[in-house]
Amino acid sequence: MSLIKDMLTSHPAGNSNVDMDALAACIEACFECVQTCTACADACLSEDMLGDMVTCIRTDLDCAEICGATGKVLARAGKDHASAVDLIRACAAACRRCAEECEQHASAHDHCRICAEACHRCAAACDALLLTIGS
Repeated sequence: MSLIKDMLTSHPAGNSNVDMDALAACIEACFECVQTCTACADACLSEDMLGDMVTCIRTDLDCAEICGATGKVLARAGKDHASAVDLIRACAAACRRCAEECEQHASAHDHCRICAEACHRCAAACDALLLTIGS
């Protein structure tokens, strides 16, 4: 069991109506994506053709912020599923956009390939969580 799942299941308010495995997986994927997108943006800043990487950097940073907010909100026990659903959908969309952008540079920049993979995983984790909460 992951530490995130341990924390979720130990919370006194609980999240009894949410699939804990899907929730923990989504939170983990969100925070992995934060780190990967932030590192990708930083790596892009070191590329020789920096001007060609501006959109990628911005998309990485936007995705990192959205994933971070999503992970933090999902880590809190709550009953406002409507807001959470909206946030999870936004996170999945941001991850897909970021993956699409990074894939344009993946053959030349390994950091973009890795970032695209993390974004795809996060979008998939968001989609899986949405299925369990009946969005």
